[in-house]
Amino acid sequence: MAQIKFGSAAKSRRKRDRKKVEIRKKEFQFHGKTIEELQKLTVEELLPMLPSRSRRTLKRGLSKDENKLMIDVKNAKQGDLIKTHCRNMIVLPSFVGHNILIHNGKDFERVNIQPQMIGHYLGEFALTRKKVKHTGPGVGATRGSKFMPLK
Repeated sequence: MAQIKFGSAAKSRRKRDRKKVEIRKKEFQFHGKTIEELQKLTVEELLPMLPSRSRRTLKRGLSKDENKLMIDVKNAKQGDLIKTHCRNMIVLPSFVGHNILIHNGKDFERVNIQPQMIGHYLGEFALTRKKVKHTGPGVGATRGSKFMPLK
């Protein structure tokens, strides 16, 4: 009787499949358009693709601060830092790839604008509140803490 090897066929299939796997980076598309196509569009042509809140905000027109930010982004080179307090500005395709310092109420947080951020507000990426970190009770918090060492 011949000796039967179990799993040898499955091993060879797995080995064969491992060789075939090619990792392809999926190209980002926003409503069927690539980043290059989106950057060529005007704001009016981009409006139908945006969510309703963003669309209505842009239809009303940009404020003085938002216009200044648009000009700064247009004049900036890739890698330049652009400071802004304008948290209610909507991320447009022309912002992609730029580093924007967004004010969170205390200091500026650096945000690298990705294609997936289009249509969102800048304020969504610079949080104004920190996560609560609970520790032990402070001095004077309770009657028992009176006897705790200060170290």
